[in-house]
Amino acid sequence: MSPRNLRAMSPAETEILRLVWQLEEATVQGICDALPAKRKIAYKTVQTLLRRLEEKGYLKHRTDGKAHVFFPAIKREQVIKRTVLDFLDRLFGGDPRPLMQFLAEDGHVDAKDLEELRKLIDNA
Repeated sequence: MSPRNLRAMSPAETEILRLVWQLEEATVQGICDALPAKRKIAYKTVQTLLRRLEEKGYLKHRTDGKAHVFFPAIKREQVIKRTVLDFLDRLFGGDPRPLMQFLAEDGHVDAKDLEELRKLIDNA
């Protein structure tokens, strides 16, 4: 499935997908163990979220004994690119300047970030 055809994810699905990317492959129990201690999500809920992500095309699985081992079906960068471009399109009509201005004015971008951005611009 191409990144363009992927269905949107809920915040909980996004959290689980990030963990699978981080771990590279994981069982339901592996995801449960990797969740922050303060994050109380039931085993069955994690199982449901993994299955939804697979149905949406973000994950695949293989069977190892009785366990399903989930792994990414699509690269992290592809999902980020599609999500950010979709966000820019919906909220800012595709123009990145208002987003960058918001991030700079709201304190989400510091001097180090600006220096890295300058280097990227110079190399572009």
